[in-house]
Amino acid sequence: MATASAVNIKPLADRVVVKPIEDSEEMRGGLYIPDTAKEKPQQGEIVAVGPGRMSDEGKRIDMELKQGDKVLYGKYSGTEVTVGGEQYLILREADVLAVIG
Repeated sequence: MATASAVNIKPLADRVVVKPIEDSEEMRGGLYIPDTAKEKPQQGEIVAVGPGRMSDEGKRIDMELKQGDKVLYGKYSGTEVTVGGEQYLILREADVLAVIG
């Protein structure tokens, strides 16, 4: 698996880059589920974190998330991008619903 530094992604402000964790199950009841019929993943691993957002007073507010965190996010959150043949999701820290484990 490529890391964000290997493909040179550096998020800005309070954004994070997430590598979606795909459901490993391809067969259900002996039937193949095509990619177009699968649900979008709602969890992933953070591969890059921005420096944090600026407050109204001009001070940087540090991110609570860090690289390597496994997170849950909304089904239609963020922007999907493909870099170096890998699929990533860029979203704001506020769009992350929870950290897993």
